[in-house]
Amino acid sequence: MSDEAAATADAGDTFGVGIGVTETELRVVVRVPSEIDSGWTDPESFQEMVEAVLWDRLDREETLRAVAASTDPGETAMLGTVTLRPDGTVVDSSLAAP
Repeated sequence: MSDEAAATADAGDTFGVGIGVTETELRVVVRVPSEIDSGWTDPESFQEMVEAVLWDRLDREETLRAVAASTDPGETAMLGTVTLRPDGTVVDSSLAAP
């Protein structure tokens, strides 16, 4: 592994986090970077980790109410980013309710 690749792996991968709004539901949306650490072998695992960080940092009920009140169906309210390593370590997060 090159020094650059090792530094990137240590830094983690940054995932965008939002809430997608439809006529009938609100869903957590995780945007995955185009280049991702090969340590992520199960797409569901990083999505679950990102969602766990989201609700650990933000109040679920308050956030979902704010999204529902301010976001039209078909839109996604972006809440920020979460940077994780494949071992689940949270490197950084910048999450805020709308």
